[in-house]
Amino acid sequence: MSDWVDVTTAAELSPGASCVVEVDGVMIAVFNLDGEYYAIEDICTHDAGELASGELAGEEIVCPRHGARFNIKTGEVTAPPAYEDVPTFPVRVHEGKIQVRDDRWD
Repeated sequence: MSDWVDVTTAAELSPGASCVVEVDGVMIAVFNLDGEYYAIEDICTHDAGELASGELAGEEIVCPRHGARFNIKTGEVTAPPAYEDVPTFPVRVHEGKIQVRDDRWD
């Protein structure tokens, strides 16, 4: 089972903000959406570009390269040119720190 990895403190990731952390060689984008935290793999399934620097529009992140959209809660692609969902990851707040882990191989 993979370990929880500290991302940042809850106080440092304000609503509407995101940050990226590497977990076992995977770049994971963590978002604060109205005080709830969500994590997706920071890679567009259309062309492998990063997503975290894109615009957050409600529950969707807009790929900064070609405009594909993904739901940050579910990883579901919501607009082309991407057609494949992105992986999501568990997130928790533990002792004031936002933590994430890659549980795909557990």
